[in-house]
Amino acid sequence: MPEKKETKVILVCADTGEYDAESSLDELSELAKTAGAVVIGKVTQKRESPDNATYIGSGRLAELAGEAEALEADFVIFDTDLSAVQMKNIEKVLPCKIIDRTTLILDIFATNAVTAEGRLQVELAQYKYMLPRLHGKGAEMSRLGGSSSGGLRARGAGETKLETDKRHIRRRIHALEAELEELQKRRDRHRARRKKDNILTAAIVGYTNVGKSTLLNYLTEAGVLAEDKLFATLDITSRAIKLPDGRSVTIIDTVGLLRRLPHNLVESFKSTLEEASNSDLIINLIDISNAEGYEQSLVTAKTLDELGCGDIPRIDVLNKCDKVDVSDIVTDKNTVLISAKTGFGITELLTAISDNLPITGKRFKSVIPYSETALLSRIRENGTVYSEEYEADGTLIDAFVDIKMIHEVIGYSV
Repeated sequence: MPEKKETKVILVCADTGEYDAESSLDELSELAKTAGAVVIGKVTQKRESPDNATYIGSGRLAELAGEAEALEADFVIFDTDLSAVQMKNIEKVLPCKIIDRTTLILDIFATNAVTAEGRLQVELAQYKYMLPRLHGKGAEMSRLGGSSSGGLRARGAGETKLETDKRHIRRRIHALEAELEELQKRRDRHRARRKKDNILTAAIVGYTNVGKSTLLNYLTEAGVLAEDKLFATLDITSRAIKLPDGRSVTIIDTVGLLRRLPHNLVESFKSTLEEASNSDLIINLIDISNAEGYEQSLVTAKTLDELGCGDIPRIDVLNKCDKVDVSDIVTDKNTVLISAKTGFGITELLTAISDNLPITGKRFKSVIPYSETALLSRIRENGTVYSEEYEADGTLIDAFVDIKMIHEVIGYSV
């Protein structure tokens, strides 16, 4: 069997000063590697604003064409959202295929979506991004199509033809939105049931690749895919764990965030992100070993504010502390140092989760008279029992009692 050819890509960014171009290109490089490509070059063109026709200007584009040919590049990836006009003009000059930032992210999302809802969300985002870019592009719509390398390749929405597909895409968008609306209603019912049953939830949020799935795996043995790749996890995973105070909390893993996350993706994955806004506690995971961890945490904070999470208790969890010196970092009940990989700090994290969750009950030592067997049964059923001893006057029980039962137990407390 012939060996698969590497997919070689060149990254291109117009540095207008609007954001840190170098950091953005580094992130684009990680995205390309996640999609299975090998980065063979990076191009940064300083400009006051992107060129409307070619993004980096016709002169620099001509130079890029020569570089791409000399390096035998398979793709040139642009660190922006290209318009249909820009795509058409760039394609005429470059000797290889082109994709833009959002198309690359959509490709990764399409690869990693596992559940039916995840796949529907990705397809909707693909079509919404594709529709305004149909004009002037002819038959080939998939920027990643036709790669024989086994790395980057066409996925999801696939190729379309201009003369037939605008109407088809609009119909498909409406159908996808209707399907997702039904799934959203089901999710809302699940949330309402959790609230009714007083089930506590804590959402793990954070930048992509900070270790959310690794943490969930460590806490719950959930078996969620945990790879050193961007967007390794897209679909919601939730598992219940026991806290030191005896309570249970459902931990929810959410999709990773990213700088300049495409609007269509945010909209399509809104139901996923809303898990954070409906939780009782937010576990804000930060990669402390990353030089840009602080900037990434600002992206997360901004997204949480946009989702209306300002009033929800929040813990800042500084992950990957096994990789750096943390001796000068001060922690408290709202800031915890951990290593989700080694398990360092997990006990402190669980205590912080307990301390920051709403009060749902209280731990009592009570002597329940033998005549109150029904009360004893309810405590066992609705609470957490640590020990029981039979005494002359009744059963001495050490238990975490649900807040709805405290008034029944307090009269018997020791």
